[in-house]
Amino acid sequence: MTGSWDRRARFYDLFEASDLRRGPHKEGLFRRIRGETLFVGVGTGIDIKHLPVGPDIIAVDNSSAMIAKSRARVENFSGRLSLVQGDAESLSFPNEAFDTVVTSCTMCSVPRPHQAFREFYRVLKPGGQLLMFEHVRSANPVLGLILDLMSIITRRRGTEMNRDTMRTASEAGFLLFNVQPVFLDIIIAAVAVKVAHPEDVAADSD
Repeated sequence: MTGSWDRRARFYDLFEASDLRRGPHKEGLFRRIRGETLFVGVGTGIDIKHLPVGPDIIAVDNSSAMIAKSRARVENFSGRLSLVQGDAESLSFPNEAFDTVVTSCTMCSVPRPHQAFREFYRVLKPGGQLLMFEHVRSANPVLGLILDLMSIITRRRGTEMNRDTMRTASEAGFLLFNVQPVFLDIIIAAVAVKVAHPEDVAADSD
């Protein structure tokens, strides 16, 4: 699967023109980033310009070609960001290493999303936050069916458009407390927490 993403890296940005519309929503979500941060699935770095400059950020991707393309954007970024090749399903970081984990249109392409969410939970500190900007399956029966049909084709290229990503995050132990629609209920911006104590969630949601 990594080879497939390596081949797509050259043309990947051509399919991301929608970032012009999504950019403000991403920036709104990414403003919540705090502390030591892990960005999972950086791709060609198209989201780097939306990241805040204050926190220390490690950005990972499993494709060496994607990382190579992202380097120019890292060089133009005013903040502190380092690139690491890595797999979302087997992160090479110790337990409770990060305050924030970020995904952006990542979980529709991870082969085993349940395993990836378990890894996110593992590397987050108690009370740490998971910020997700993701494609998900619509609750609307018609739109949901359309996404099911689309996924028959797109999964051959490594992407599934009909995943119940919020449920998968909950099953991994995360508490969802802020889910906002960006485009219908197909693209969402969501905040989840690895709960240490109930009061931690109350403080974060103020």
